[in-house]
Amino acid sequence: MNNGTLLSDIGLEFIQAFLLSLGIGLLMGLERERNPASRAGLRTFGLVTLLGTVCAVLAVRTESPWLIAAGLIVVGAMMISAYHRQPDASDPGTTSVVALLLAFCYGAMVWYGYRTVAVMLAIMTTILLYFKAELQTVSKQLTRRDITSVLQFCVLSLVILPILPDRNFGPYDTLNPYQVWWMVVLISGVSLAGYAALRIVGQRHGAPILGLLGGLASSTATTLVYARHARASTALIQLSLVVILTANLIVLVRLATVAAIVQPGILPTLLPVLGAGLVAGVAFVTYAWRKMEGSDELPELDLRNPTELATALTFGAVYAVVLLLSAALSDKAGNLGLYVVALVSGLTDVDAITLSTLRLFGQGKLAAEEATTAILLAMLANLAFKFGIVVSVAGSALAKRLITGFLAVAAGCVGGWLSL
Repeated sequence: MNNGTLLSDIGLEFIQAFLLSLGIGLLMGLERERNPASRAGLRTFGLVTLLGTVCAVLAVRTESPWLIAAGLIVVGAMMISAYHRQPDASDPGTTSVVALLLAFCYGAMVWYGYRTVAVMLAIMTTILLYFKAELQTVSKQLTRRDITSVLQFCVLSLVILPILPDRNFGPYDTLNPYQVWWMVVLISGVSLAGYAALRIVGQRHGAPILGLLGGLASSTATTLVYARHARASTALIQLSLVVILTANLIVLVRLATVAAIVQPGILPTLLPVLGAGLVAGVAFVTYAWRKMEGSDELPELDLRNPTELATALTFGAVYAVVLLLSAALSDKAGNLGLYVVALVSGLTDVDAITLSTLRLFGQGKLAAEEATTAILLAMLANLAFKFGIVVSVAGSALAKRLITGFLAVAAGCVGGWLSL
């Protein structure tokens, strides 16, 4: 390679780095330019990201890494001084100062080879800056229970999970404390997402959306609550039908999502079963929703905190017991023993048997068809259990309408299973 080519390559490297750095600065500055109280806008952010890249270049070429720290200190001192000379009680400027320091760091990251990360972080930062009003609204809507839910989930996932041993114990070498608790975190996270969405979106955006969010949080709780509403008022029977059916269809989506995360290898066998049931159920829900008269009265769906430590411990214990029983009965009685466990445990909790079955499949103790059959049986048992809730709580008026929808879902799943 001659000197001209080498210089050309070096020049191209500089051009790419500085253009990308400038783009990042202009993106962040565009949002700050819209804020009248901000002391830094398009030009300042663009120049600061370029400064970050220049400092990084000089730090590398002169082997003086302190230049990065010096540049960061200068930028921070400059912004603090600007706000100090002309204070604004409505905006102390802390957000703009931090954003500008981040812009400097992103510019440095570009030269150090973290270009994709720098762009992603810049976009996320701009989003946080832009949606200030919406984030403030959400924060004001949060109750003490909501904040407690988030903190408890952090304890489950970031405090307890990392300290658990990641090795197998017990009979059949099936109990892994880390894996058991990881399933607790996974299910708690999905439930918390549904709970948070329900709190943020609210409950006056239509029965299908309410059923979707309720299904993510807890399909059993949604079934019970709306069965009570149907019993209290005949005007709410059709609404309850749509909400309950939708919530239980989300169970199929949850199972597919969990399987994709835990054991994606089972999806070619499991998805036809879940997909056929989902298609049949969606067709019935659409028909029931169109028959429902418009109503502004959507009863409150009061759900428990999905990340309570007692709830997490209970699920973890159930999951561990089901996993152990599934392995033992599968070893002693073959597939029949596993299917019995699936039917019994699926009555109250389809997640535990699903995760247990997926783990056994991952360990090579079950074939994909056997695992899918066990999950299908658990799901059918769960539908039967919830139908029993509706019959006992709401009575025959809702049950007569709901049974057709449940049978459609069950028939679709069975049809998909028979096609395997």
